Amino acid sequence: MEIYVVPDAPATGVVAAGILAAVVRSKPNAILGVATGSSPIPVYEALAAHDLDMSQLRTFALDEYVGLPAGHPQSYAEVVRREVTERLGLDPARVAVPDGGAGDPHEAAVNYDSAIREAGGIDVQLLGIGHNGHIAFNEPGSELDSRTRVEVLADRTRQANARYFRSLDDVPTRCITQGLGTILEARQLLMVVRGADKAEVLAAALSGPVSPECPGSVLQLHPHVTVVADQAAATHLDAFRQVTLQVATPSA
Repeated sequence: MEIYVVPDAPATGVVAAGILAAVVRSKPNAILGVATGSSPIPVYEALAAHDLDMSQLRTFALDEYVGLPAGHPQSYAEVVRREVTERLGLDPARVAVPDGGAGDPHEAAVNYDSAIREAGGIDVQLLGIGHNGHIAFNEPGSELDSRTRVEVLADRTRQANARYFRSLDDVPTRCITQGLGTILEARQLLMVVRGADKAEVLAAALSGPVSPECPGSVLQLHPHVTVVADQAAATHLDAFRQVTLQVATPSA
């Protein structure tokens, strides 16, 4: 596991984008797993500044709410369109998001999982981590080998995401999420974490017990993990001898 500690949130974006850019340069038709939420936004902003032709990339989003109408501004299909597809100049036909509006979301989840495998698997999966340890929408208690499925959102997750909606009542209660087992099949995992409020959960995920109660702890089971954290998020990591901290100097 490689851990890069950088000064601030914009620097997390610069360093993580540099890692993704190297992948794209070596494999222009790479398959990237994209994440939503606040932590990945600086990554997409910094990646857009690289002089890259990303038209041959194929992407799969981690998750989507169930039940939002098509075109809802807070649906992840729309967030991915705004923040990823348009910003990076991707081919919309090569960008996949789970179908949260499907008549049978359970079937849609199974089909999405199959589509990832049929595409050849994800080369690099971008991740964040929630305050309760969730990655994607795998809430505490998720099986470590879980597949893409319909999940019920935890109250804490809904409360954290309420800032994007008019009220907590507007936040969906269900989602389709890639499972932990699905995520572990990516060839590389790239987690971006920022803020002092994530320091304890990041330390638990990287150095605590591997347990369904901290879904992010599955990173310890993967052979190729890179974590980019700002100094505030990394404050508890130096207590763990098995974690080697590397201070990265951001560069464009």
